[in-house]
Amino acid sequence: MGYRRLGKSAIVVSDICMGTMTFGSQADEAVAHRVMDKSLDAGINFFDTAEGYPVPPDVKWVGRTEEIVGRWLKGKNRDAIIIATKVSGPSHVWFKSPKRGGMTALDRRQITVAVEDSLRRLQTDYIDLYQTHWPDHGTPYEETMEVLDELIRAGKVRIIGCSNETSWGLMKSIQTSERLGVARYQTIQNNFSINNRRFEDELAQVCREEGVSLIPYSPLAGGVLSGKYQDGARPEGARFTRYMDMLDSRQATMARRFAGPRALESTARILEIAKEAGMSPVTLATAWSKQHDFVASTIVGVTTVEQCAEIFAATELVLPDDVMKAIHKVTKEILYPMG
Repeated sequence: MGYRRLGKSAIVVSDICMGTMTFGSQADEAVAHRVMDKSLDAGINFFDTAEGYPVPPDVKWVGRTEEIVGRWLKGKNRDAIIIATKVSGPSHVWFKSPKRGGMTALDRRQITVAVEDSLRRLQTDYIDLYQTHWPDHGTPYEETMEVLDELIRAGKVRIIGCSNETSWGLMKSIQTSERLGVARYQTIQNNFSINNRRFEDELAQVCREEGVSLIPYSPLAGGVLSGKYQDGARPEGARFTRYMDMLDSRQATMARRFAGPRALESTARILEIAKEAGMSPVTLATAWSKQHDFVASTIVGVTTVEQCAEIFAATELVLPDDVMKAIHKVTKEILYPMG
């Protein structure tokens, strides 16, 4: 397992992070605890959650994931584990958090209430990485960054990051932090995979020049790069199978984007590359995500313990140049397969 620093901070994490968004919906607590134990045994010290999990967002179980993680964390060496969680923020297009009646801005009150609730559910007195789940371009960055800085000074949070942020938003936040002399975002958590390389258009340069680390989510493009949705397949219990059944919802729109015709065409070619390289496409996609200089740790996710093996096979893997070139050829010929 490799380990990298988050931004310019003192925190060093494994280059694979176990995501938890299915814990409490698709994966029950017993499975979740076994997955986290197996991750720890594999050298993973970094776990990512959010106040709005599990998915799909629903008021009947919102916050359950943090509770599951908190009960697991209680029996572990807290100092050896890096816990990241998120305050919802306004949810924009794909994801509407049920927290606080869906009125999730990034103002002082919302962030203060959210962090206290997360600390209680996680059964810890500090959060290593606290992230804004969605940007709030309507609330002044001055207010958001000042209250996040206060949480660090109070010892409730070690470092801060953002998620689903734009190039403008990330630079605006950094400029605001520098002007006010307060804490800055050390990380950004955005979607990044072989099927979605938009991060490289502009945000990668921001990360390199400003010393911000990407912790990408969905390296398997929502599971699509595993090949399980090929040829019109809709595997039982799979996320996008469930989302496609949620007619005219945000989730159905998301499923059509991730598993649309061009994404499946791109995936078919990636499956061939993985086959020729003698590895699982899951292993290939995970290793590819890690193999970028602006990435600190790649967030993976599972619903069963058995799914861990193909992901963990990427821990020591460096893809050779010919494989990287073959993947790049696909993404040049099928530009933006997710739109």
